[in-house]
Amino acid sequence: MAPPMIEACFRVDWPGFSLDVDLQLPGRGVTVLFGHSGSGKTTLLRCVAGLERAPQGRLAVDGEVWQDGRHWLPVHRRPIGYVFQEASLFDHLSVLGNLRYGLKRLGAPADPARLEQAVALLGIGPLLERRPERLSGGERQRVGIARALALGPRLLLMDEPLSALDHARRQEILPYLERLREELDIPVLYVTHAPDEVARLADHLVALEAGRVRAHGPLQELLVRLDLPLRLGEQAGAVLDATIGEVDARWHLARADFDGGSLWARDPGLPPGRRVRVRVLARDVSLAAQPGASSIQNQLPGVVEAVGDDEHPALALVQVRVGAALLLARLTRRSAEQLGVAPGQRLWVQVKSVALLETLA
Repeated sequence: MAPPMIEACFRVDWPGFSLDVDLQLPGRGVTVLFGHSGSGKTTLLRCVAGLERAPQGRLAVDGEVWQDGRHWLPVHRRPIGYVFQEASLFDHLSVLGNLRYGLKRLGAPADPARLEQAVALLGIGPLLERRPERLSGGERQRVGIARALALGPRLLLMDEPLSALDHARRQEILPYLERLREELDIPVLYVTHAPDEVARLADHLVALEAGRVRAHGPLQELLVRLDLPLRLGEQAGAVLDATIGEVDARWHLARADFDGGSLWARDPGLPPGRRVRVRVLARDVSLAAQPGASSIQNQLPGVVEAVGDDEHPALALVQVRVGAALLLARLTRRSAEQLGVAPGQRLWVQVKSVALLETLA
């Protein structure tokens, strides 16, 4: 049986902007639509929702055609949940009232189990009797997401749901979004221009620029490619799948084991055996001809795969393979020349800092 798939082909022409995409996306997990403002992320999402009518378009979800040249499924009949930048809750209703209103307005039967699941996933049980004015920005957005999930959608669309929140509120809500990624069995299309959200949430990445798809594919592959215009600046780096292998209680460190070696990081309080994502930024990776005594605890043998340009002419990005994994290192071009960095060269990879991003066991 073929895996679930989303076919999305749209062309929209406006004065000064056009969207022209032809995508086949996974029918499970989180696909992030990434790009700078004006790249077409939200327009593509609105086309999928049916809010933007693309005369030249086709959309099929798991083999079911929602629109093509002969067929158009109206917005209200598309089994989607849509999460906007602002939750837009009714102030005169409680949280529970807002959840129930969404079901009532669409004529959906109130499924207690589905509603309870949405409440549990977003951790809003203690908030159900509160009015919106008594909620923080992060809590309001969690209610908005729960409202979308309570409808039992086959596809969840999220349009920069964290962009209106400050840093503290964003950090508060990100673990709940990670939980959705692990526990939902429906696809999620997630719009953002924030690299940290990409690293923590994406399974699949679509890079958009000026209404065109520059690249799409599994997150880990795209982040380390040197031939793509994914200008992440200081956020450039790799994401690895790993498992907590050991916790050093004395030094408050945890060892993350991946397919290529191990990396030590600050202990986030996770037990051995817990799956994690490891984020390694290029700015935290250096290269050496030989291992040696150093304050850097993570030193791994690697092989240079490629050398590419960075955003500043003084810098280069080096793609290096460590076991089955690929990392990026940011070097000055002078350092790279002095070290003789070239494809095929064996070097020692020194990783100064690692971020462990929790996933569910």
